[in-house]
Amino acid sequence: MHDSLLRAYGPQRWWPARTPFEVILGAYLTQNTAWKAVERSLANLRDAGALTIDGLRRVPLPKLRRLIQPSGFYMRKAPALKAFVAMLDREFDGSLDNLAAVPSPALRRRLLDLPGVGPETADAILLYALGHPVPVADEYLRRIAARHRLLDPAPGRAKISYNELTALTLRAFARDPGQDHARLYNEFHALTVAVGKAHCGTAPRCRNCPLAADLNHCPGSPLSVI
Repeated sequence: MHDSLLRAYGPQRWWPARTPFEVILGAYLTQNTAWKAVERSLANLRDAGALTIDGLRRVPLPKLRRLIQPSGFYMRKAPALKAFVAMLDREFDGSLDNLAAVPSPALRRRLLDLPGVGPETADAILLYALGHPVPVADEYLRRIAARHRLLDPAPGRAKISYNELTALTLRAFARDPGQDHARLYNEFHALTVAVGKAHCGTAPRCRNCPLAADLNHCPGSPLSVI
């Protein structure tokens, strides 16, 4: 699937950001909102000089809420961003390099302890901002995995879980031991987003999809509307 998508769409060069810290801000702000709304919030932060660690540290919380309002949930996201910077200052001397030096499992646990950070946000920060070789999963990959019958939900669950999706990616790319897995996970996630936006929405649009040849069922079957 990675190779088919890469042939169809080419390198994605994700994450769309100028600095690692901007990636982190985007990972927080994109929760439950469209990326265009995130871009407006990032533009506000840039204009206010708050798109750096020092800038975000200095901006008052009420002003930060106003700046990121386009992304929604700003009453929750603004304190969460402040909590990240406070943790960075308190435990890592305000340095993303020091943060990135922590082994992936321990760093993931630390990020998950922060307010406003779930598994997808933690993994996006690890992979895209800090260069750790961890896969990222999202709703697009869940739809692809379900519709292509790569996974079934665990007993008692209606949907495939986040951990099941990342485990699937880990198993798939474990067959490429000589590869740069951070790069592979980065590219694969970006490519699944590309095909998801084009073809694998809430209602599937399988016509001309680069992955259509891998479907083992009729696109009109009940499974295809998962």
